[in-house]
Amino acid sequence: MAPPVRPATDLLEVGRVDRPHGIKGEVVVSLVTNRTERLNPGSELQTSDTTLVVRRARPFERRWVVAFEGYGDRHAAEVLRGAVLLAVPLEDPDELWVHRLIGAEVVCTGGVARGTVAAVQANPASDLLVLDGGALVPLTFVVAVDGGDGELTRITVDAPAGLFDLP
Repeated sequence: MAPPVRPATDLLEVGRVDRPHGIKGEVVVSLVTNRTERLNPGSELQTSDTTLVVRRARPFERRWVVAFEGYGDRHAAEVLRGAVLLAVPLEDPDELWVHRLIGAEVVCTGGVARGTVAAVQANPASDLLVLDGGALVPLTFVVAVDGGDGELTRITVDAPAGLFDLP
């Protein structure tokens, strides 16, 4: 019997199943996290409708070949094709997690409030804070993050003149 599925709102996307690999039920997984411990044996990952337990994983080119408990052949693994893999947030006080940026107030070094972070957009040069008013602020301009009780409440940015004047 599979463990119960957690509500998706408590989970973060950590990867995606690309396709089956071989005949023993393994799948090729593309991770969207640099935390490869997500694929340690015994780790639990969620899809939209089931909990998957990692049996084993190994690097494969720029992706991973992963075997999940209960998926013993290629036919069984085929049902996982395209599945988004979700996991509970990791607790690491030395890391700034993207999901914690959402809802934080953004202020300039001069103290001017610029809005609230509505999303974080991936960008090759630097991820962007998407503010509720539509402004985009590269994370390279972030100089401080403040919060208490594990909650991030304020992000201070040293943005170049005119950044917030753009339409």
